[in-house]
Amino acid sequence: MWHDPGRPDPRHDHARLLQGVWAALIPGPHDPREIMLPPRLWLRVPVLLLMLAMTIGFTAGSIAIPIEVDDRPPGVSALLGVLQAAPLLFAVRRPLAAWRIAATGLLAGALMVHGTVFWPWPVTAFLAHLVILFFVAISCDRETLVGVGAVVIAGLIGPAVLFGMPGWFGAILAGIVLIVLAFGDAVGGRRTAEAILREQEELRRQDLARQAVLEERARIARELHDVVAHHMSVIAMQAEAAPYKIPELPDAARQTFGLVRDAAREALTETRRVVGLLRSDDESAERAPQPGLDRLDDLLAVARRSGLAAGVTVVGVPRPLAAGVDLSAFRIVQESLSNAARYAPGSRVLIKIRYGPELLRVTVTDDGPREPPAESHGGGHGLVGMHERVVMLGGTLEAGPRAEGGWSVVAELPYGDSEP
Repeated sequence: MWHDPGRPDPRHDHARLLQGVWAALIPGPHDPREIMLPPRLWLRVPVLLLMLAMTIGFTAGSIAIPIEVDDRPPGVSALLGVLQAAPLLFAVRRPLAAWRIAATGLLAGALMVHGTVFWPWPVTAFLAHLVILFFVAISCDRETLVGVGAVVIAGLIGPAVLFGMPGWFGAILAGIVLIVLAFGDAVGGRRTAEAILREQEELRRQDLARQAVLEERARIARELHDVVAHHMSVIAMQAEAAPYKIPELPDAARQTFGLVRDAAREALTETRRVVGLLRSDDESAERAPQPGLDRLDDLLAVARRSGLAAGVTVVGVPRPLAAGVDLSAFRIVQESLSNAARYAPGSRVLIKIRYGPELLRVTVTDDGPREPPAESHGGGHGLVGMHERVVMLGGTLEAGPRAEGGWSVVAELPYGDSEP
């Protein structure tokens, strides 16, 4: 049979409907396991208590109403009432399983009707079934939901109409079922969308954190370029000057110094090329020498102009520091003062530099803001940069609020090989 490719194939719709009915009726791995309850305990407990109260009330009504209005044996009414309403108790955790049991009870109740009746089920049983359908709609996919709706309308309401229920009343019940399923599907779709948005936001936060780390590492590499370039230049110049300083130098030694000179120059060229790749297009090369702790007075002057009451204390005997350690210590103090000016304007800041036997300890503390700080959008990249510098040198970093108020940053940096 010819089919217009521009129109949906009805056979495909029929196949999806059959798949949905199969998923609704046959238990399998596609069954939803649990509906998301409120995360907070004080919200979760009332919901569970409400479900318990509804289950007890609907089950009691489903048992008592048939005994009063019908001639069924009490045992049969009790069994049907439990099948029809009691599954509401675990509908939150196993919505499809609860619906299958409740639907079986409703179908059995409709088939056991003697003669023509207007309403084959207790009202409480049908109300419990609507609540279960709502949970099914929240948790199931659209295809299974269509199958559930088809089974309820054709497999439950249909037989009731055949046994005497007026067709117009059956249409009303079918409409109510469709409204409950549509409302539950809307609620479930919104919950799913919110979950996806939370997941995407978390992924975005992780991407921003990784990007911040990469940016800080690139910045550190650019800053340390001058340090490496300086040492490589010294090696190249010393290797070049060695034959002139030592006239009686053997030819083999001259050749070795030449190889050292060429290797140093090649390494210097490659280092500059790599650092050039790390530098952005609109960023010019750094011409000023990299700073160290000898420029702490400049940092203090800037901090005081920004409104901080900053002071510095040096403990121990200052010693020559490796260029990387000196630069990192300076940047940690600089970033700490910048954070204090941003988050605690007007506060007192104390910088303590302690020269220990094996470690340089840098401590920056403030006593908290004297006025409410403006909202910040910095993203915490300053702490990322401090952490990357400390990890690079094999040290440790502790940053966080103080018990007495304010903020503290404590960095311990191994000396490494200091410059001669």
